[in-house]
Amino acid sequence: MSPSRTERSRSLILDAADALFRARGITAVSVEEIAQAAGLTRKTVYNLFAAKEAIALALVARVEAGDAGYRARMAAGDDARTLLETVFLDSAGWCLANPALARIALAPPTPPSLEPPEGRPSFQRLVTDILRLGQAEGTIRRDEDAAFMALVLLGAYAQAMLAMLGGGRFGAADISHLLRLVVEGIGERP
Repeated sequence: MSPSRTERSRSLILDAADALFRARGITAVSVEEIAQAAGLTRKTVYNLFAAKEAIALALVARVEAGDAGYRARMAAGDDARTLLETVFLDSAGWCLANPALARIALAPPTPPSLEPPEGRPSFQRLVTDILRLGQAEGTIRRDEDAAFMALVLLGAYAQAMLAMLGGGRFGAADISHLLRLVVEGIGERP
């Protein structure tokens, strides 16, 4: 079944906005420029998205929907801690390639909740599910709620990534270090 006209237009808008946001940043791009790059009218863009910020949020949601490969690895029995590190390394790579969108993804407009957004994939849900896998494997502590641990981990990760996007240092080794601290805790080793 082929996509509807609305789905095609939405995809054209998101693709155009993605390219423009990467090249110039969100604030430097107008809705008119997005419409022109998509080959559509400004009215069509506004019929599908209330504002430029809604387009940016839809781009973030589109990235979050790409978790099928990770879920396949979970189903295949990959080690949860290794998979968790891979997910965060991949996310960091995306953040570096998309700094304007990363700032939106890392500091969402809604207050944090133990439950990820309903009706759509989310990075929070993926991390929570990987932590649950680790609990089942015995590699992640079982005495804490996976959803709460995901919020703690995502909060620490978001702050570290925002600092890095602001010019700080944060690389693959730092992600591994952050995950180890969160998974093992900050207390003294026995």
